Amino acid sequence: MSQVKLEGFHAVKHAVRFGAGVERVVVLDRDSAVRLARSHAPDLVAVFEAAEVVPVAEFERVVGRTHPTGVGGVAARPVGPEVRRDAPVVLLDNPRNLGNLGAVVRVAAGFGAGGVWSTGDVDPWHPTVVRAGAGLHFAVPVARLTGGLEDVDGPVVAFDAGGVDVRDFRVPDDAVLAFGSERHGLSDAVRGRADVVVSLPMRPGVSSYNLTTSVAMALYHWELFRRDR
Repeated sequence: MSQVKLEGFHAVKHAVRFGAGVERVVVLDRDSAVRLARSHAPDLVAVFEAAEVVPVAEFERVVGRTHPTGVGGVAARPVGPEVRRDAPVVLLDNPRNLGNLGAVVRVAAGFGAGGVWSTGDVDPWHPTVVRAGAGLHFAVPVARLTGGLEDVDGPVVAFDAGGVDVRDFRVPDDAVLAFGSERHGLSDAVRGRADVVVSLPMRPGVSSYNLTTSVAMALYHWELFRRDR
């Protein structure tokens, strides 16, 4: 997939703001789109003033579906950049839920993570994943590991209920934070590669957190203790 469909105002906003190669911005109503920009992205008003006004049929052809904001676009899928190693990289071990994967990208972008990697057969740039990420795939490197765990450098910190309490552990800036799939947890390969296995605090009787929640907690823990250094 060389092109990425941008569904909605926020997806277009984030793609433009983070330097995506946006090839086309389409709107159903320019005045409505400009009002959204003035209230939610005043730095990008000119982008929406110059957007192409199209009928509903053309909007659906370009974007793939309608959208409540009446805003959409198309951008080039980036080649690279490489993940940064001055902040943790999130590794999703064979994720299955496309919405969760996109939400993780959104959280990782918000915390300034070094990147998001995934293993398995799910394309992290699938349209449903991009939709859930609200265009923030362009704010953080996102890629599928095709070469396996041999491509992973740095300390691997795996998250599992049976690990040591994360509150007793400081996450290194160059860590790879590994999270298992929603149903099966960590694979043997990732668990075997892990330098340490840690657990998130959880009330007795609660079985698990949502994947995105777990990633957010881990990145917050890293950011909180980094500020104390």
